Amino acid sequence: MQEKKQGAASDHLANERTYLAWVRTSIGIMAFGFVVVKFSLFVKQISLLLGNEAIIQPKEYSSMMGIVLVLVGTVTAILSYIRYKNTEYQLNNSQYKHSSALITILTAFIFLVSIFLIVYLLQST
Repeated sequence: MQEKKQGAASDHLANERTYLAWVRTSIGIMAFGFVVVKFSLFVKQISLLLGNEAIIQPKEYSSMMGIVLVLVGTVTAILSYIRYKNTEYQLNNSQYKHSSALITILTAFIFLVSIFLIVYLLQST
């Protein structure tokens, strides 16, 4: 009977470091979403304080975009955990297969958000 060869300790440690990097990324996305929502509320408060709502007109979709960013950060954290456990399973069974689906999805999302922010900034200047 042949003995199962488990992944080397360095492979498991690299998997853990990658997972922690994904967790930091998800926290960063959620923090950015929180800042977007709070900045929108701050702009509303400033316009009320100045007594002229026409001076600063905050866009309603900035709050929605902040909430979406927080949700995407949450989903990223969940998907990164699933990826971590899947890689751990593959390393333990000597059948590792690389997948870049999460990276591709997150890169596409960040690209779309950056386009949205560029358009938003161009409209508000």
